[in-house]
Amino acid sequence: MAKAIEPSTYRNGYHELVDNNKKNGGLGYLAEKEKNYDEKWNVEGHYQRPPSAEVLSSSAHNDFGLNIQRVWPTLHDGTNSPHPLPKWWNPQPKTDVLICGDKATAPLTAGRADGVQPRFLEMLHSWGLASEVHEEGPLIERTAIYKDGKKIFFARSHQSDSRYRGLHIITQAQLERIYIRDLMRHRSLVERSTVITDYNVHSSPASEPSSYPVQVTLRNERTGKEEVVQAKYLVGCDGAASMVRKKLGIPFEGVSTDIYWGIMDCVFETDYPHAWVFGSVVSSQYGGCVIIPREDGYIRLYTQLDLSTIKDFAQSQHSPSKDVHESGGRIDTSSIQPEHVLAQANRIFAPYKVKFAAPLSWFAIWKISERVARSFSSPDLRVHLAGDAAHVHSVMGAFGLNASMMDSSNLAWKLGLCARNLANQSTLAATYDQERRPHAQQIIRISGSYLRFVCQSEIPVTDFEHGVEPFGGTAGAVDYVPGQDLEFLGEFFRRNGKFILGVDAPYPPSAISPTIITTVGVEEAKRPIGPRNGVRAPNPRVCRAAGATGYLYDVLTGVDTIHIVLFASDLQGAVRAALTKVSRALDNPGQFFQRYGAATRFNVVLVVKCCLLLPDVVGGGILAGAEFSGVEKYATVLYDDRPPDEDAHTMYEIDHGKGAVVVVRPDLWVGFSAFLDEVERVDGYFGSWLLPVDEASV
Repeated sequence: MAKAIEPSTYRNGYHELVDNNKKNGGLGYLAEKEKNYDEKWNVEGHYQRPPSAEVLSSSAHNDFGLNIQRVWPTLHDGTNSPHPLPKWWNPQPKTDVLICGDKATAPLTAGRADGVQPRFLEMLHSWGLASEVHEEGPLIERTAIYKDGKKIFFARSHQSDSRYRGLHIITQAQLERIYIRDLMRHRSLVERSTVITDYNVHSSPASEPSSYPVQVTLRNERTGKEEVVQAKYLVGCDGAASMVRKKLGIPFEGVSTDIYWGIMDCVFETDYPHAWVFGSVVSSQYGGCVIIPREDGYIRLYTQLDLSTIKDFAQSQHSPSKDVHESGGRIDTSSIQPEHVLAQANRIFAPYKVKFAAPLSWFAIWKISERVARSFSSPDLRVHLAGDAAHVHSVMGAFGLNASMMDSSNLAWKLGLCARNLANQSTLAATYDQERRPHAQQIIRISGSYLRFVCQSEIPVTDFEHGVEPFGGTAGAVDYVPGQDLEFLGEFFRRNGKFILGVDAPYPPSAISPTIITTVGVEEAKRPIGPRNGVRAPNPRVCRAAGATGYLYDVLTGVDTIHIVLFASDLQGAVRAALTKVSRALDNPGQFFQRYGAATRFNVVLVVKCCLLLPDVVGGGILAGAEFSGVEKYATVLYDDRPPDEDAHTMYEIDHGKGAVVVVRPDLWVGFSAFLDEVERVDGYFGSWLLPVDEASV
């Protein structure tokens, strides 16, 4: 949020701010009520309200004064809590996966990332967190672009088939607190003020799952205390200047641009007609601005800076450090003040005017670099990079936070299985770099081409020495030719609209998303389903019960659960016979389901067209009998009762005469598909990377 929560009341049944001037129930009343809260309600050992603190949210200010945020250190500051830590908090010297971030003493107060893609929310939904995130701020569904004072583009944008539709605005600070609350629910804390000083990986055969080959030395910057932690895996999330990446000797390939942004979160007074619409304002002479409407009347305004107009910057002792010069990021400088950035914004907005109308919620100067690590994983697959440690790029497309989330969700389930010896490390862990690095390079190409349009820059779009061509999809860089603005915008959004929302993000063939070669030896002929392996799993609407409808993803939940979706049409004829084969396989100790963990590893979902027989499908209905015991025992039944031109079978392009088995990975990508009677092929797929449960060592 941009500012502290104002005193409010629900006395009339809805949220309304308290009128300062009201004697009864005004601000003074609420302040007094808050002051006396403990005294009034805390008796006989009842709830004790944690103390709050007031902090400045911005490093620089305008003439409207200071923006004060209220924070709750006991709730959010992890191991830096001013109060005793929970009794259950007892970190051990050995851990499966050690995730190392920066040395922040507390979560962000304001600023940084400001929007999440529909794909981000789809993954959060599988963890039970999406509703907290997507209800926070505005939904971006339109874009307005002005150049040299004239409107050149205004249309619907950010449209997708996701239930979450467009780009959702939420600050990184608010998102961090949502994550922290979820960690607390799972009895975990963020260890604050702690950094890696060194780490080493001792050789350990992959067949020794109980070993902890990664030895990490940590130091608490606040207390000076050092400790050594042993881990099976280390994940470096320690930012663009990553110590983890540097020690691995992995080059950070790409370019450092001379583009600087001044970033301001504030309420603005302006005559610009689309101030409350996402978009860009471009000046042929001065560069560009990006507008992101936020909550409570605030706007995030990115302004391209002309440093030649700021005399003191070049001589400033706060010029970019070596790390920032290479990797980009925030610059700590007093040479550039909010009035400098506002003046530049007015040059770009001309003939329109922009003025401050409230205290600044956040202010930063950011240098743009476009870089991707040559590898996201160490050769022994024990150390991995994620987020800014693996890739940095421009703000265009809101890719920073979103790409980091996709890194994390891709890596988490893989390391979780490998750490428990439930999957082959050399096969599964290797797919992290294979899948995420091409995606990061594609982000650089796409966000970079739009950056150059907005900034009217002639810097070539980054080309990687060790580039990896993206697999499938329509997205890609679009060259900007001066004077051809509409042509560029039309082609850019046509090609990249779905990529910007995260739904067009196919992964290349691998053991977990293999290329389909059918029995006739032709990839495209007679495929079991339309969607290819390695693409986002479609999410059709379905009926869950007579009184509950929703989406397929509503039953595809869990951090490391592998989903087996059975499409069985009307349960008649050949499909019915094929389903009996699947049902027997679910009960067979020698086949994949029981061999690799049964219901502790797999989630079985049966999608049928028997909507008129809805009460009869479950519990002794048309699936009754020993031949269907496996399906009855393990499957959740969904009813595909929408019209044939929009139902789940059509979305997945199912052959109603054959049915299909679709393996949906824990991160909600299609892993594999087969016809419903091809149980042996499904068995072979899992055998290529999963390990039997009797070999596991947790």
